[in-house]
Amino acid sequence: ALKLCRVSPGLFLSGLDSALNLSVLASRNITLIINASGLEDVSYPSLDGLQVLHVPVQDQPHAPLRQYFDLVAEQINQNQTGRTLVHCTAGRSRSPALIMAYLMRFEGLSLRQAHEQVLEQRPFIRPNAGFWRQLMDYERTLFSRNTVRMVKTLSLNPSECCVKFQEIPSTCY
Repeated sequence: ALKLCRVSPGLFLSGLDSALNLSVLASRNITLIINASGLEDVSYPSLDGLQVLHVPVQDQPHAPLRQYFDLVAEQINQNQTGRTLVHCTAGRSRSPALIMAYLMRFEGLSLRQAHEQVLEQRPFIRPNAGFWRQLMDYERTLFSRNTVRMVKTLSLNPSECCVKFQEIPSTCY
């Protein structure tokens, strides 16, 4: 099940396995890989002109993913002529969070819309609660408002996502 999920025309999301597969990368013309797996010594297939950006963050709620939002979003945005793959280990928490940050910053989506867009392509994403807080902080920085709020859940598993989507009046006509 080597799968890249296409979030927008030049932007893909995956776990580690797919990112290491030459035919997967070559067939989609990936030119930039953003490695959010926290693993430094990943040996990617040798593809001409392939660039790799490392985001050294663990999938922990206190990990400072927020400090990479702008850097990663700008790199994705600058790679307009090529295609970008953002991956972590499972493609569930770190890489979706980074992609949501990009969608807010450069495609003008709210956090809620960004989450819906990524979720549609990869239904099992589940950024940890700390990353949600950091995304909400980023959304507030960009747009001076939030479209998502944290709620207490009764789940016994503390890593279960505890996010509530606000009903925000649509600005579409």
